Amino acid sequence: MNLSGVPEPAIAFAPRSYGCKRASGSLELDGRLDKPFWANAPWTEEFVDIEGDSKPLPHKRTRVKMLWDDDYFYLGALLEEDEIWATLTERESVIFHDNDFEIFIDPDGDTHQYYEFEINALNTVWDLLLVTPYRDGGPPINGWDIRGLKTAVHIDGTLNDPDADNRSWSVEVAMPWNILRECAEGQRPPRVGDAWRVNFSRVQWQVDKEDGTYRKKLDPSTGRPYPEDNWVWSPQGVINMHYPEMWGFVRFAGEEGSEADETLAIPADESVKWKLRQLYYRQRNLYARTGSFASSLNALLEEGAADEALAAWSDSDAGPTIETTRNSFRISARAADGEGRYWIREDGKLWKE
Repeated sequence: MNLSGVPEPAIAFAPRSYGCKRASGSLELDGRLDKPFWANAPWTEEFVDIEGDSKPLPHKRTRVKMLWDDDYFYLGALLEEDEIWATLTERESVIFHDNDFEIFIDPDGDTHQYYEFEINALNTVWDLLLVTPYRDGGPPINGWDIRGLKTAVHIDGTLNDPDADNRSWSVEVAMPWNILRECAEGQRPPRVGDAWRVNFSRVQWQVDKEDGTYRKKLDPSTGRPYPEDNWVWSPQGVINMHYPEMWGFVRFAGEEGSEADETLAIPADESVKWKLRQLYYRQRNLYARTGSFASSLNALLEEGAADEALAAWSDSDAGPTIETTRNSFRISARAADGEGRYWIREDGKLWKE
């Protein structure tokens, strides 16, 4: 078995959350967000660096709005930008080689079977299904498509013109539930009160303006482009978007003012899941270093940085149990309400029984 090490996110577990309201009308996509359809949808918080507060805030503002109805999940993004450029025109190109906007969705929150979507300022898209994160073996399924997808881009400025007075580009996306439900619990669209794990990323390259065009800025020491910036809604704590456990929570609300609308408090079970995830990181890192898994909690607590909350939980009646074989492990713990147990295994799959 070839299992890699898995770096632990270097931030506290505190995903952002968003209350997604019902759409009050139909959407005619043109890429603009300054129309009545979006008027009652709140903005997300402004994007931050993918690693969180340890890095400077982005120097260009990015925000998102979300709405839903019986047919679609609607997403609108506004990206402030004075350098609006794009080169890729073929669908399923690796869009993040341009500046782009990205959407990640894990409907059931188990970190397996999730969606990635990327779009550039030319309205070229790349949509794919991840069977598991790359750290857990992948692979991506590039042939998977969001059939019935609708997208539009609006340019407030001029595309691919360094001399233009550029201000922003914006994106509208309508994703049909009849496709997104494929990886959801019960293979159904969300119901009022459900929460799906979602995150957004903006890839931003440094560019020079040469001969009336944009070119990626090269690092003279390597002759290659400088690394891109990654700006996100809910920080990851590691330079890797494929940590679905760090994505935000989008809770689907009912009609405005409905009693079914719920608060955005993160469910208590998420603390249990996170502690199991921490032990998963440590088991994987121990295996990558020694070729074996730990059968004792003390060995796992010593494997990573000291964590008083994890240690106290592990020593409590609600703490975890470990089962191992030569090439696998399963760790389980009681749910917060005592009803059922959560499990996690060596490939990162997390579930409840």
